[in-house]
Order: sequence, then structure tokens, then C-alpha cells
Amino acid sequence: MTPSTPGNRRTRGQIAHARGMGAEATARAALEADGWTVLAQRLRTKAGEIDIAAEKDGLLALVEVKARPTLTEAAIALTQHQQARLLAACDIVLADHPDWGAAGVRFDILLVDAQGRVRRISDAFRQED
Repeated sequence: MTPSTPGNRRTRGQIAHARGMGAEATARAALEADGWTVLAQRLRTKAGEIDIAAEKDGLLALVEVKARPTLTEAAIALTQHQQARLLAACDIVLADHPDWGAAGVRFDILLVDAQGRVRRISDAFRQED
């Protein structure tokens, strides 16, 4: 089977999906261990999906989980296009859940490496005024 055959792509996609789900579970556990309440996971909107919505002391964190072999690779994986998608999804989520984020909203990135280590980039980006 060559690298471009459909079966091989499908297998790679299934492996990537399983890896992503595992990283999200690891990220969720890290958030909960730090005292955050997970309000939603894999929150789908017309603008795109938010991996995790979590709240602590009224602060809403919309979290993008990035899993890569190293934390450095994960840290540079969020594109401008993805940031724009998350900002648009945020507007929808806040309209649907006006009670979330009474103390504010921020975008965090949780990085997960191949060994399951987690690092957080708090307030990773903002909507430009």
C-alpha cells in the first residue's frame, strides 16, 4: 500500500483522532486538578469546535488542546485561522450561555506532548479591538 492510498490515510486519521481524544482527556484532568470546572468538552458551534470550556471563580477559559511529540511543537501549532475560528465560536457560545464567564473570558492553550506532559498558555491570544 502506498502512502497516498485511502486505507493508509484512513488509518492515519484514526490514529490522529485517538491521539487527540487522549490529549483532550489529559488536558481535562489537568484542568480539574487545578480547580477548574469543565462546563463542556468538544463544544460544537457553526463557527467551529471549542475543545474545552472551563470555569474557575467566574472566569471562563475557552481551551484549545494541542498535542504534538514535543511541547515546543504543540506551542507553535495554533494558526491564525484557528484563532479566528475560536473567536467566532466564542461569540456563539457566549450568546448561548450568557451565565458563563461572569468574571471574564480568556483563551488558553493546553499543550500535551507524547509523554503526556501538560503545559498551559493562559490568555494565549485576544480579539483585536
